[in-house]
Amino acid sequence: MTAPVPDEKLRLGGMALRNGLLVHGPTHWAAAVRTDSGEIKVASGQKPDLGGKRADGVPGVRGVLKLAEAMAVIPLVKRALPEARLPMQDARTLGAMGAAALGGQAIRSAGARRRAAGGPAGRGVTVGRETVVALISLAPALFALRSGELAAYHGVEHKSIAAYEEDEAPAEARKEHDRCGSHLVTPMLAAAALGNVAVRRAGLRGPAAEAAVGLGSAAVAVEVFAWGERNPDSRLTRLLRRPGHEIQRVVGTREPTAEQLEVGAAALDEILRVEQEPE
Repeated sequence: MTAPVPDEKLRLGGMALRNGLLVHGPTHWAAAVRTDSGEIKVASGQKPDLGGKRADGVPGVRGVLKLAEAMAVIPLVKRALPEARLPMQDARTLGAMGAAALGGQAIRSAGARRRAAGGPAGRGVTVGRETVVALISLAPALFALRSGELAAYHGVEHKSIAAYEEDEAPAEARKEHDRCGSHLVTPMLAAAALGNVAVRRAGLRGPAAEAAVGLGSAAVAVEVFAWGERNPDSRLTRLLRRPGHEIQRVVGTREPTAEQLEVGAAALDEILRVEQEPE
């Protein structure tokens, strides 16, 4: 599980869709979905270049730019493949996101009223409150994963990519993977909680401060993730990956059906085709 990508293989990533799989290669993306009529549809294209490669030597910046490039692919997928249903493209999930935002705001407002009334507002209490807010913000993603077929297609993503890297059948591959975004969760939540404490104690409020904390926590999480890839046999790497593996095992992934693995194979075939074609 901690082995790096073989030298002769492309480094692939992906994102589960509600009805299929999106795969990222070094320069292109490919997606496959199963439509309501049962047909498999495939699309692909070139990834946007926002400077991720040029920032490879700049810690913090490189991770944020690569994440931004991955997010910039999503509207391209929807344009080329309108049948694709995104992870958050669900009324219940959007409702959960709204509830999480309101819940986080309510917790912070309660803390502010407590301070105004002269109640205890020690460092531990503040960090604890921001940790709770950060955990609440995770709830919509977990809710999305457990609804519909998304968890199964998350398993398709991991099994398809692992099978490609290890030259084995997708059905035999594990549904948990070391390059899953779930491994970003723990460092991102920790950085977000500490960052929010810092900006609020500095008297900063509003969208700009929240955006700065969000970008900073994402940058920290990606750097921790990258360090783990460079040190796969470290005891600290195993410790840092444990929460992500548990999220995948318990909540984030489900064993897919043969029909779902067929969709994953179509996406993988397409990404290998477009990545290996001459320009």
